[in-house]
Amino acid sequence: MTTSSRTLTEWFSAFEEEAFRLETLDDYSKSGGVEAYQAFLAGAEPPESFRSADWVTTVRNATDAGKRMYRVHILARPLTDYLRFELAWGYCRNLQAGEEFFILDTTEQENPIPDAPDFWMFDNRTVASMSYADGKFLGADLHGDERLPEFTSYRDNAMAHAEPFTEWWAKHGK
Repeated sequence: MTTSSRTLTEWFSAFEEEAFRLETLDDYSKSGGVEAYQAFLAGAEPPESFRSADWVTTVRNATDAGKRMYRVHILARPLTDYLRFELAWGYCRNLQAGEEFFILDTTEQENPIPDAPDFWMFDNRTVASMSYADGKFLGADLHGDERLPEFTSYRDNAMAHAEPFTEWWAKHGK
């Protein structure tokens, strides 16, 4: 149920303090950056369109304004080709714009939130649950107060079990 007159896209400029993302999937390959993903698989350099993507500007504008953008990705090794791309190219690029990343690696531990969906949470008051099929983004449902405790619990559990991306990447990257 939508409880906001804002769209998901509008929330990225409207949030005031923080935007949190939980990623639970191994494949988002048809949801953007398709050209860059193909370049990665081919062993080529990142295309200019990927290096200067609108998302980088969105993140930089938010973090330059003192807002926090951060995410946890739940994953297990060995990494899929898509996850290798996302972490090596996407996360490393977005870190420079100010986004923070954490990894909840379930390779040697149980997933503490196995039923958690992909979502964005804005300012601890609005949640957008994300729908995907075969790596393609299908849309988002915006929720307000009625489901906020559920999604806050997902976020808090993910953060409690995750480690900073840079530390995880130093141990497991490439």
